[in-house]
Amino acid sequence: MLSVKQATLEDLKALIPLFEAYRIFYGKNSDTEGSTNFIKQRIENNESVIYIAKNEVAALGFVQLYPLFSSTRLQRLWLLNDLFVSLEFRKLGVATALLEKAQQLSRDTKAAGLLLETEKTNLPGNKLYPKMGFSIDEEHHYYFWETSSPSS
Repeated sequence: MLSVKQATLEDLKALIPLFEAYRIFYGKNSDTEGSTNFIKQRIENNESVIYIAKNEVAALGFVQLYPLFSSTRLQRLWLLNDLFVSLEFRKLGVATALLEKAQQLSRDTKAAGLLLETEKTNLPGNKLYPKMGFSIDEEHHYYFWETSSPSS
């Protein structure tokens, strides 16, 4: 049976391998200590909301959301920054359950909605997001400025 709950410090042991696999998927080097510190700080400082999906045996995936605010909308937004499901548990509804939990957070906090970015090559995500009610923003350009060279 699939369950999705907000992650706490007690979930770190189950969450970190998922987070590390997510980072590796996006071309970063493994850094278990750095990942543990990063996730621990987000939870301890209430800087993000992380939901973890589990079954009776294993942690299956997670989603991490960061709060943003829209001056023009005069409302909160949530940045859906990270979504990952372990390869062996894909196509079983885990990502859908995690997205539904994120959408419920948006409704519960009276936010304007969820914002996410994904690579154009992420075919599963680019098929799933429209099915979940997300639309592509065709009106805006997104830019990024880096303070230093990217680290791995």
